[in-house]
Amino acid sequence: MEHNYSLGIDIGSTTAKLVLTDGGRVVYENYRRHFSKVRQTAYDMLCEMRPHLDVEYLTAAVSGSAGLGVANSAGLLFIQEVYATGETVSHLEPDTSVVIELGGEDAKVIFYKGGIDERMNGTCAGGTGAFIDQMAVLLDMTVDEMDRESLKATRIYPIASRCGVFAKTDIQPLLNQGAKKSDIAASIYQAVVNQTISGLVQGRKIDGKVMFLGGPLYYCDGLKKRFAETLKLSKENAVFPEYSRFSVAMGAAMFAQGKDRISFSALLDKIQKSANDGEAKFDRLPPLFANEKEYEEFSARHSKAKVAMCDINTYEGDAYLGIDCGSTTTKLVLINGKKEVLYSFYSSNKGNPVSLVLEELIKIRKMCADKINILGASVTGYGEELIKHAFHTDEGVVETIAHFTAARHFKPDVDFILDIGGQDIKCFKIHNGAIDSIMLNEACSSGCGSFIETFAKSMGFEASEFAKKGLFAKNPVNLGSRCTVFMNSSVKQSQKDGASVEDISAGLSVSVVKNAVYKVIRASSAAELGKCIVVQGGTFYNDAVLRAFENEVGANVIRPAIAGLMGAYGAALHVMNSKNSTLLTLEELEHFTHTSKPAVCGGCANKCRLTINIFSDGKKFISGNQCQKGAGIPNSEILPNLYEWKRNYLKSLVPKEGKRGKIGLPTALSMYELAPLWYEFFNSLGFEVHFSKLSTRGTYERGQLTIPSDTACYPAKIMHGHIEELIGDGLKVIFYPSLTYNVDEKKSANHYNCPVVAYYAELLNSNMEDLKKVNFIYPYLDVTSPKALAKTFSKTLKSLDNSITDREIKQAAKNGFKAYNDYKTALYAEGEKAVEYARAHKKRIMVLAGRPYHIDPEIGHGIDKLANTLGFAVVSEDSICNDIPRQNVTVLDQWTFHSRLYRAAAYASQNSDVELVQLVSFGCGVDAITTDEVRAILEGNHKHYTQLKIDEITNLGAVKIRLRSLIGALEECEKISEEK
Repeated sequence: MEHNYSLGIDIGSTTAKLVLTDGGRVVYENYRRHFSKVRQTAYDMLCEMRPHLDVEYLTAAVSGSAGLGVANSAGLLFIQEVYATGETVSHLEPDTSVVIELGGEDAKVIFYKGGIDERMNGTCAGGTGAFIDQMAVLLDMTVDEMDRESLKATRIYPIASRCGVFAKTDIQPLLNQGAKKSDIAASIYQAVVNQTISGLVQGRKIDGKVMFLGGPLYYCDGLKKRFAETLKLSKENAVFPEYSRFSVAMGAAMFAQGKDRISFSALLDKIQKSANDGEAKFDRLPPLFANEKEYEEFSARHSKAKVAMCDINTYEGDAYLGIDCGSTTTKLVLINGKKEVLYSFYSSNKGNPVSLVLEELIKIRKMCADKINILGASVTGYGEELIKHAFHTDEGVVETIAHFTAARHFKPDVDFILDIGGQDIKCFKIHNGAIDSIMLNEACSSGCGSFIETFAKSMGFEASEFAKKGLFAKNPVNLGSRCTVFMNSSVKQSQKDGASVEDISAGLSVSVVKNAVYKVIRASSAAELGKCIVVQGGTFYNDAVLRAFENEVGANVIRPAIAGLMGAYGAALHVMNSKNSTLLTLEELEHFTHTSKPAVCGGCANKCRLTINIFSDGKKFISGNQCQKGAGIPNSEILPNLYEWKRNYLKSLVPKEGKRGKIGLPTALSMYELAPLWYEFFNSLGFEVHFSKLSTRGTYERGQLTIPSDTACYPAKIMHGHIEELIGDGLKVIFYPSLTYNVDEKKSANHYNCPVVAYYAELLNSNMEDLKKVNFIYPYLDVTSPKALAKTFSKTLKSLDNSITDREIKQAAKNGFKAYNDYKTALYAEGEKAVEYARAHKKRIMVLAGRPYHIDPEIGHGIDKLANTLGFAVVSEDSICNDIPRQNVTVLDQWTFHSRLYRAAAYASQNSDVELVQLVSFGCGVDAITTDEVRAILEGNHKHYTQLKIDEITNLGAVKIRLRSLIGALEECEKISEEK
C-alpha cells in the first residue's frame, strides 16, 4: 500500500507539536514542552516517531513562533501559524466565524466572517498559557488542580491580566485576606477572557460559530466555561475541538501536501544539524566577576554585616516576635532582649499564609515552653491585618517602618535603603534620622525577585541554584530594563540564539537591578542615593543581583546577613516596649480554626465584595471593604471628604420633566467637571436630563466588548459602559461633546483638555454599533464663554429640534455658566470648611490630587474613603488651589488639569499640616509630565511625594501600605522634632 505522508511541525513559545497525516488522515501526533531547546526537542520527537511508522518519504512544513528559525536553519518549508490555522479551519470547520487561540505566550483572534482579520498579542504574554502557569505557582497548585478548583467557584473577583505581575498585585492580597482559592482560580480565568476581549478583539463583534484552539483551551475546562459564559455562546457556537492543541501542526501538514517530498533520513539530518548550530548571537555584557578571587573578596566584605544569634534551646528569659507576611513569602523572627536572633523562618506563602503562620507559631510556642516568655508580637507586610486578627498579635506595623527600623539597627547613619522583595521594591531616603521620602514600585513588579524565581522553576532549577549559575557567566545576556513579562520573550529568544543558563541567570540579575534603579529610584549616580546604602529583601540573597547593583551604582553597599528577614526583624524590634502579649497561647493555637465566606456589603451604593474570615474564638476579620462600614466598624467621626461631596452633588442633578423630551449624558471623562453646566443648559431648553449612574465594575463589563484598545486609560474604557447603560435605559438622544479646550481658569499658558477627554466621542461613534440605534450628538464646542458656547452649539441644537431659537440658546448658555460658577464657588467654600475643620480637630489634611473623574467610586476605588479611615481630612486639588498663582514649571503649562496639580502641590508645600497624594491612571500619557513636576515642587520644599497609580486593579492593600508609609514617615519626622 502506497502512503502519502505529510508532516506538520509546530514549535510555539513553550511547546512543540508534531502531526503526521497519511492522505489527510492523522496517523501520529505528539505534544511536548521544549523548555526553549526547540531544535533538539524537534529532533528528539522525530526520532521517537520513527519506530512507530514505516516512513520513507514525506512532505513537511514548519510553523509556530519559534519555528521560523528551525525552518531557516534546516532549509524546510515554513508557513506562518495564522495561515496554518486557516488551513485547518477551511478543511474541518469551514463555517467558523471567529477563531480564538491561546498558546504558551501567544494569543490570537482571527475573524473569518466579513473578511479575514487577524489580531495577535505583542511581546506581552498576559492572558496566555504562561500567565496561567504563573498564577498556578502563586496558588501553590498545578494547573490541573487550579482548573478543578475553578469549577467550584461561587464568585468572581476583578483581577488584572495585562501581565502576570499586575495580576499578582490583585491575587496576593486576596490570599492574605482569606479568599477561597476556587474563587481566585475562576477569577484568573475570567482575567484571561477579559484580556483576550479587550486586548485582541478590540471592539469587533464576536458572533456566529467560535472555535477555541491551543493548549490552555484544550486542558482548562474552567477557562472554556468563562469564555462561553462571557461571550454568551450556545453549545453549538462554542467549538472546543479535540485537535485543539494540534491545529497549527495539522494546518502545516495540510499545507505541505503536494509539495516536494524529502526522505525521512534527510529530514532528520537537517534538523540535527540545525540543533547543533549553537553559536551565540545575543547581545553580551561583561561578566559579574572576573575570577573566583574577586568573588571571595566580595563575599568576605558582605559577611561582616551579621546579627548576633542565641541558641533558643539554652536561652531563658523574655522574647519578642516579628512576623512579615509579604507578597510572596512569609518570615518570622524571634529575638531576645539583647536583639539577638533566637529563631528565624523564611518560606514561600504557598498560597495559604494563615496555615503557614499557624504551623510556625505552634512550633515556636513549643520551643519556648515555660522558659521563654514572649512579651510582644508584631506583624507587618501584605497579610498584616489578617494575621493580626487571626493570632491576636499586639500590633501591626507598616512594612516601610519595619524595614527602616531593622536597617537603622545595622547602620544608625543609614541614609538610603533599598528593599527588593518578591513583588515589591521599597526605597527610602533618610534625612536627619527620619524617612525623608519613600519610593515604591507601582502595580507592576518589574525589577523584583518573583520573575527570577518563576523563570528558574520553568527551567527546572530552584531560585538559589539558578542564581549561583550566573556568578561566573562569561557572556551575560543584555536584557535591558523593561517589564519582566516583555523580558520573558527576550530570554526565550536568547536561548534560541545559543545563550547558556549561566548567561541568562546573570543577565536577569542585571536586568532586575536596572529596573529597580531606573524605573523606581530613577537614580543617575551613587551620590544621588547616599553615602551609606543598605540593601535588603530576599532578592538580595542572590549574590549576582547584589554584584549587579554595586556595579550599576558604582559603589559598595551593605547587605545584612538576614537581608530576607529584615521586615520580620524590624517588626520584632518595633514591639520591644511591649510588656504583656495577647498572642494566642499554645492551647489556643492547637484548637485554632479559620474559615472564610464571601459577602456583599449593603452599606452604600458601592456594594463592596467582602471576604468574611471567621476564627475559632468567634472573632471576625472582614476584608474587601472601602470604608469602615463594610468592616462592621462604626465611624466614630465623619471626616471631611471633598470627593464624597462632589459625588453627592452629581447625585443631586436628578431629571426634571421637560417639554422637548429626554437627553442622556454619560457620567464620564469631562462630564464630572461640566455636569452642572450641561444640566442647567439643557434644563433651560426644556430637555429632561438623565445622567448615567456613577460607575461600578458592572459598568465596565457592560461595555468591554466595544473597547478597541487596551492601552487607553480606565476612565476612557469605562465610558463604553456608560453609553450602553443610557441606551439600555431607553434614551434616544445621547450627548457627549468634543472639547478641545476646557473652561479657561486664567492660571496656565493655555487651557487644553487631554486628547482622550476631548475627542473620545469620535472613537465611540466609530466603534459602538449600538450608537446607530440612537441619535448620538458629539459636536465640537467652545466653552470659553456663554457667547462662544451658544455660537458653536446653535446648528446642532436646531437640527435636534428646529423650534429652538437663538435667544433660547444664548439664555441657556448664560444659565449653564452661572450654574457652573455657582458649583465652583460652593466647591471652594467646602474646601475651606474642610481645612478649618481639620485644623480645629488636629487632623491631617490630604490633597487627593487627580482629575475630575477620579471621584468616581470605580475609577478611584474608594481611596478617598480609605484616607478618611486613616485619619485624613480629604480635599480635592481644585477645591484648595483657586487662590494659588500659576507655578513656574520646567514644562509647557498648557493643560487646565495639569495647572491645578502644580498649584495644589504649591499649596501643600506652603502648609505644614497638608500632604499631597497624586492619583494617576495607567495609560495616561500626559501624566508622565505632571508626576515629575509635582514631585519637584513638593520635594523642593521638603515635603513627601506619594503617587498612586490606579486602573482596573481594585484591591487597596498596596494603596493602604503606601498611605500608612506616609503616615509612618510623618510620625518619624515628628519624633525627631520633639526630641530636638
